[in-house]
Amino acid sequence: MPRKILNTLIFALIAVIVAALGYWNIAPDSTRRTQQSNHEQAIDFYVIGARSVQYQDDGKLHYRMTADKLEHIKSTDITLIEMPKLDLYRGDELPWNVTSKRAEVSPGGVEVELIDDVRIARTDAKNRPTIITSSRMTVIPDKEYAQTEQAVRIVAANGVTTAQGMKAYLNDGRMLLQSNVRGQHEVR
Repeated sequence: MPRKILNTLIFALIAVIVAALGYWNIAPDSTRRTQQSNHEQAIDFYVIGARSVQYQDDGKLHYRMTADKLEHIKSTDITLIEMPKLDLYRGDELPWNVTSKRAEVSPGGVEVELIDDVRIARTDAKNRPTIITSSRMTVIPDKEYAQTEQAVRIVAANGVTTAQGMKAYLNDGRMLLQSNVRGQHEVR
């Protein structure tokens, strides 16, 4: 009987040691992963009340941008923006006004993902408004191109058009609506 108790105690002691070693090996790893994950999302700079103005080579205003807050994530080179507002002039006196609740700018500013309450509006020289709204939209500034797979609503002087998905070529004012296109238009 004492031999059986001694074997049980030795086995229990070995089990406790193995469990402790297992915990010791797992815990530092998970702590390391958490620290690494936090480091990957580390913000290397931020700006409160951001404002930027850019001019074209000929001196005409290209755009004016403001935002409540910018945060740059160092590891991914992505910039997170709260309440962005962009007035895109492109040398014209009548800008496209672009707003959303949030935005994510890809590395190098190649793409801008507008998120939540996206609104793109412009009033032409004849004082006719065009307003495009969606829940999400990707903009490629250098190509003056915007697209979405989400529902989109276009309110123009002659009516309202809705669709699922859109490709917009802002440079030449052309829009391609993807599917479920519906329109209500006035004949003048």
